[in-house]
Amino acid sequence: MKAVFNWSGGKDSTYALYKCLNEKKYDVKFLLTSLNAENNRVSMHGVRLELLKQQAENIGIELVMSSLEKNISMENYEKIMFSLMQNLKNKGIDYSIFGDIFLEDLRIFRETQLEKVKIKAVFPLWKINTYELINKFIDEGFKTIVTAVDNSKLNKDFVGRIIDKQFIVDLPKNVDPCGENGEYHTFVFDGPIFKKPISFIVGEKIYKEYKLGTCTDFKDENGEKSVKNAGFWFCDLIPTNL
Repeated sequence: MKAVFNWSGGKDSTYALYKCLNEKKYDVKFLLTSLNAENNRVSMHGVRLELLKQQAENIGIELVMSSLEKNISMENYEKIMFSLMQNLKNKGIDYSIFGDIFLEDLRIFRETQLEKVKIKAVFPLWKINTYELINKFIDEGFKTIVTAVDNSKLNKDFVGRIIDKQFIVDLPKNVDPCGENGEYHTFVFDGPIFKKPISFIVGEKIYKEYKLGTCTDFKDENGEKSVKNAGFWFCDLIPTNL
């Protein structure tokens, strides 16, 4: 059964791929990644395209990229993804695999969009306890670094850290162990599915704010609609071959 795997380069997608490769139920032909067209980095992870290419090369699966403009509308996003998935369907792809764990709304959205091109969504990690999952990930020998954190949930000190058992202990109680609610994002640089470790150096930490949009849920002191900003800390990872 031919499949495309939705690849972020982070720990959840890595472990989901690892699980799929071990179970040998699906023939994963492509790794699909969405990039920010402005800087050629993985959206929200902030990881450079060069590092994703190294991951794909070490795993041995072809990387397919979708380049998305900054502040793209949902309508245009759906059109681009429909065209891309239709092209993959024409190449014999019948399944699209994700690393999502428990976000019901996101799962429904993915299933609904893929149904338009008659591709079935697959979720290998669905409903696995996230505390157990992150411990399995570490115990299996994967190594990953935190590349971005939501500043409202985690402070600057967490970005740039290698995830180990102490990292899990240090997480605030309101943060999911796998960061499934978007609390943090990662880049996996070594583990059982890689031929060799990905080499990089840790660069500077950068703070950025993003507008979440105007909504009646966000009101100023006068009760008027306001724009809410979300702040994130990013840690740049620089390939050693640059």
